[in-house]
Amino acid sequence: MRRPLFPTTVRLAGIALLALTGCDGTRATSHTAPASVSSAPATESSAPSTPTASSESEKPAHGYDPQANATADITAALEAAKKDGRPVLVDFGADWCLDCRVLGARFAEPGPSAMLAKYHVVTVDVGEFDRNLDVAERYVNLQTSGIPALVVLDPASGRIKVATNRGEFAQARSMSAAQVEEFLKRWV
Repeated sequence: MRRPLFPTTVRLAGIALLALTGCDGTRATSHTAPASVSSAPATESSAPSTPTASSESEKPAHGYDPQANATADITAALEAAKKDGRPVLVDFGADWCLDCRVLGARFAEPGPSAMLAKYHVVTVDVGEFDRNLDVAERYVNLQTSGIPALVVLDPASGRIKVATNRGEFAQARSMSAAQVEEFLKRWV
């Protein structure tokens, strides 16, 4: 599996340079970062406002918990869905991913937030494409989808209604809240 690259900050002579990469693995630059690269999340001053964590104990409201049991969380959501008929939305991503953080911010906006209330939402942390891959491969192709990747599961059968295998959200930073809300409306 080709491991997509991620935003990195390179420090040279005390100056932080941003090597931009998309969460879909595409690079904005053609050079390779030196070995002194840190994997700290990068930010862009022109990017939409996104929730950020100032420490490990302060996660954004829609963060991806590396300690969560993804299989158990999806199973619990499917059990609840059978009882109340609400579909399950599984969001595969990671906190280092700018597009994942932007999507989390979009989810908090009024339109998408109202639609999310009609779902059972499960976030699954894929780390640096080294965590929960066995769970992800049951639902979505991360090689083609990038992250964030969304999957909607039918409340009665648990079958996949839609999976964003073509990377529909891999550039979430360019999406409006209305676009996110439209996707959620379509599958509820």
